[in-house]
Amino acid sequence: MSTLHGFARTEHASLYLKKLCRHFSHKVDTEFDDQNGIIRFPFGTCDLSADDQALHLHCQAAGEDLEKLREVIDSHLVRFASKETLTLRWH
Repeated sequence: MSTLHGFARTEHASLYLKKLCRHFSHKVDTEFDDQNGIIRFPFGTCDLSADDQALHLHCQAAGEDLEKLREVIDSHLVRFASKETLTLRWH
């Protein structure tokens, strides 16, 4: 398994965490509250946490699936954060 960590500075981290988890809960297994969440895709998992300053993501997947997971999270987060310029940094 490979891992990737993401970070987005925002005062609305809890809102975006819940939006992501709620959106994907119609298709895959998710668990979430105001501060923590997990999304279990068939190709990998994404653990999310929110604090007053940022949204943190910890993604795990095998090989090329990690890039697919990153792209899925990126594209949805940009859509949900359309009212602010959100920069998601991965490392």
